[in-house]
Amino acid sequence: MACGVHFGIKMHHCPTLYLAHTIRDSSFILWKKAISRERLGGLCGAALISKTKGNLHVHWDDVVELALFRPNILMENELGLSSTAICEALFYGVHILLSRSLNKYNSVTSDSVFLLVLDSKFGGVVKLGGDLGKLELNLSNPNQSMVDWLMCHAEVSVSQVDCIWNKLGNPNWGDLGMLQLLLATFYSLVQWNGPPRKSIASLASDHSLRLHKRRMEYHLFENRSALVPCQQTHHQGEIVELDQNNNPSLRKQSTHLKLKRGDILLLEDQQDGQKSFQIQEFLGDRGINCSYSAVDLDYANELLNLYVGAHPSRLEPSWEDMSLWYHVQRQTKVLNIFKQHDISKKYLPEIIASGRILHAGPCKKQTPVGCCDHPLCGTPILVTYPVGEPLSSTVARDGSFSSAEVLRCCRDCLAALRNAKTANVQHGDICPENIIRFVGTAGSFLYIPISWGRAVLEEKDSPGINLQFSSAHALQHGKLCPSSDAESLVYLLFFLCGGTNTMQQLDSIESALQWRHRCWAKRLIQQRLGEVSALLKAFADYVDSLCGTPYPVDYDIWLKRLNRAVDGSADKGKLNEEVSVLTLKDVGESSGTSSMV
Repeated sequence: MACGVHFGIKMHHCPTLYLAHTIRDSSFILWKKAISRERLGGLCGAALISKTKGNLHVHWDDVVELALFRPNILMENELGLSSTAICEALFYGVHILLSRSLNKYNSVTSDSVFLLVLDSKFGGVVKLGGDLGKLELNLSNPNQSMVDWLMCHAEVSVSQVDCIWNKLGNPNWGDLGMLQLLLATFYSLVQWNGPPRKSIASLASDHSLRLHKRRMEYHLFENRSALVPCQQTHHQGEIVELDQNNNPSLRKQSTHLKLKRGDILLLEDQQDGQKSFQIQEFLGDRGINCSYSAVDLDYANELLNLYVGAHPSRLEPSWEDMSLWYHVQRQTKVLNIFKQHDISKKYLPEIIASGRILHAGPCKKQTPVGCCDHPLCGTPILVTYPVGEPLSSTVARDGSFSSAEVLRCCRDCLAALRNAKTANVQHGDICPENIIRFVGTAGSFLYIPISWGRAVLEEKDSPGINLQFSSAHALQHGKLCPSSDAESLVYLLFFLCGGTNTMQQLDSIESALQWRHRCWAKRLIQQRLGEVSALLKAFADYVDSLCGTPYPVDYDIWLKRLNRAVDGSADKGKLNEEVSVLTLKDVGESSGTSSMV
């Protein structure tokens, strides 16, 4: 139906999606009922049905398009549909064509049918067509008659097989594999409802014009006297497959500003006026492509973190530029909330300045908040303190953390989460890339959560999704529960204690949830953390008891214990006693399972 609306097809009867448990017996069930009855596990197919509201029964001649779900659709040694998958698709295609031919009220304008064949990774299309008037039916052996018709008179087309699902289980809408499935659905709708008001060629032409306009806008950066150069991509096709894992430099290619060491940015801050910052180093190799270390020219003794956002004219069409919006504009909002609530800055990033770039030369903007046609005008900037090294880089270089540093990291992060909670803010994206380590004034390391752009301020906000570190509730529902940040912190501690091998094998939400269920059920996380500290093991038990529940985390009691463990205590025996009492009284004998699964 979505395709029909998008391409402008006038639908006489709105098609409805039905799911199939046993297609051979025509056992179809409406998709809403299948979800409500929790019967999605045994599905073997789905059909797009053309139905009137008064008829509740599904017949084969009502099928607009059929999709078959199979465990594996590939050939043994190459990328293509297996003979079993093709034969099964032809079997059901024949059912549909025969039923259409026998229905005298059938309004389908074509003697062909499209069948989608899918598994958990790949997908392809089988098209079956032909004149059934040439079918010579032998009642003693009808199957052989149909085989003869398929071999002599039918037209069978099989598409290439492509990966259509990404690692999160979502479709790769821009890839050829998913586009051919969408085209098959489009042509199936055309068979029932006639051609659309706009052809695919005209739509593609309009899209090409939009792409050309965007490219021309981007090339303005090269033709004008800009303050800093702009990095350009050089791909002319609409669909380009890039192996970012094997070529990290490709991840840096984007349309946002590319600054060099020594470049000076003039920032217009609405509160503090104009400020000048000099770029020192690009920090994109640490995970955030818009981040630089810089110094304030008025106070050059302190390194600052400078985020460069996307120009407002490029914000809407680009996913990468939308990611920059989270790092700059949204993070600015969150850090200003911390500032307004006068929250302690010791364990949180501090906002130094925020505003927009002032470019060289005259500015022709009509309003103070508007933009002129200069390519730099209005580009947002966020400057924060401090600058540190992400834990992902530290672990990659030095390996697992010591017991003392894991405890310190847990204490600092928990203090940051507690402080943010006083302003009703949850981080929502705790992971090694978003925790930095730097040397504090006392000479010891401090750990600070950064990248607050994905923070959850109200119920409608969605957190960042990370297969390795997101809470189970976030993976299942796309929302946070009160203990989600603490659960992500436990996974981070597990990572710092050497749990990287098992976490790297996660490639889908399903596998991530299974890993969490297995680790909690077998107490693998508690065992690993227990080898480092009995206090961390008790903390993991406590978080396990809260996962997925509406109960908040008692930050104060844990910070009290962690402060004693990190800063030292004169009564070590009392500390050990408190850990033992906590394990028995507050947590009990954990079953290893929780309500999150």
